[in-house]
Order: sequence, then structure tokens, then C-alpha cells
Amino acid sequence: MGREDGRRVEREPVAVVTGGASGIGRAVVADLAAHGYRVAVLDRDAPADGDSDRVRWVVGDVRDPDANDGVVDVALSRFGGLDLFVGNAGVHDGGIGIRDAGGAELAEVTRYLLDVDVVGYLLGARAAVRALADSKGSMVFTLSDASYLVRGNGAGIAYAAAKHAALGVVRHLAADLAPAVRVNAVAPGGIVTGLRTMDGLRVFAGADEITATVRAFNPLGVVLRAEQVAPLYRFLASPAAEGMTGEVLRPDGGLTVR
Repeated sequence: MGREDGRRVEREPVAVVTGGASGIGRAVVADLAAHGYRVAVLDRDAPADGDSDRVRWVVGDVRDPDANDGVVDVALSRFGGLDLFVGNAGVHDGGIGIRDAGGAELAEVTRYLLDVDVVGYLLGARAAVRALADSKGSMVFTLSDASYLVRGNGAGIAYAAAKHAALGVVRHLAADLAPAVRVNAVAPGGIVTGLRTMDGLRVFAGADEITATVRAFNPLGVVLRAEQVAPLYRFLASPAAEGMTGEVLRPDGGLTVR
């Protein structure tokens, strides 16, 4: 829904997704596009199939304010508005502990993760907020079981710090932007994706071993797929979630009761 010369104009819903080239982000883009959204995606890499009539790709880094402004501009100019911002781009620390690295390495890893996983969310939210306030839209962020748990899930100290900080971002934005914009999050746990470290190493290399570990860790003994989690983002942006802000959905196999 948009506005033209003071009149409300019907249009298809529009979303911006960061980190949409792989994993949960790619599944969210596909789910939104399949359910009537037009989507502008910001990622450092674009897929080989490129743009379509429903999806436009912007190659850039979430740490760059101009890249965040640019993907919102694409949503507004190409698709006529903005109804949903999904902050999803993220990077892992590979499980580094406080005793596993020298001071310089620990500082480098932590600063990099905070830049991508926290500052990237802030810059995306800043770029999107005006358009979302105009449309009474929503923000949905990707958190993690590491936003709550600090042991047993493979997260190191920098990743736990970043994801705890991102939870604070969600809560602050929810309070600050109400009632104009709703802000919620999804905190998946134990989903085997293409998540990488700052050096480009896959966090979930050795899928069989990882799968067994995940099943043993959560009470339901499940390993979810990104495609199962993606509809939760669309739900949080829907009228069915109109009364929700500052909430976090936790598809993690029941880790809250572990």
C-alpha cells in the first residue's frame, strides 16, 4: 500500500533483505517472492540467475551506509515503496574463546563481527525507517540461539557478544519506533546453513557430524532447514502479528526448556 498525491494506492508489498544470497536469507527472499512480495536484496554476492521481475539484487557491504541507502532506493524506485526490512546478513567467529587467540586477533575478530552483525543492522534500519514509517511497515531481524545461550552451541565469545547486542538493537528499535513501525526477530538454532567466518570458512563443514550434534543438543532432536524458518519472517510482517513488537520467535528445537 502506497500514497500518490495524498491518495492511497494499491501495490504489491515490498521488502528489503540483507544477506540474501545464501542460507536463511536466500530462503526468506524466495518465500517472500513466492507470496506476492517484490524484494530488493543487498549482499556482497549476487546469484548467477541475477534479477527477475520480483527480485532485484544490489551488490554491496552492509557495513557501508551508502550500500544500505542504495538498496532502499532500489525498493522505492523500482517497486514503489517499502513494507518490510529484513536484517539478516551475518558472520560467525568460528567458536573462538577468550584463551584461543592473542589480543590483536581477538580484537580484529570481535570488531569485524560487531561491524557486520550489529552495525550492519543499525545502518539497514536507519536506511529503511522513513519509508517503513510511511507504510506502517515492519522490521524483522535474524538473531540466533547465541542471543540467549553462551555454551554448547558452537558460538565463540565474539559471536555471542554480537548476537546479544543484536537482541538489544531489536528491543530498542521496537520501543523507539512504536507505533509507526513494528520490530521483531527470529532466533533460529541448529540450522545447518552456509554461515561463514570472517576468513570465509564454513561454520557447518562436516554436515553429518554437525547434524548429529544438533540433534543431541535440542530437546526435540530436530535439525531444521532454512525453508522451514523463512515463513516466520513473513508472519511477523503480516496482519496476523499486528499486536507484536519487540518479540523474538525461537525455532530452535526447544532450547528454552533444555
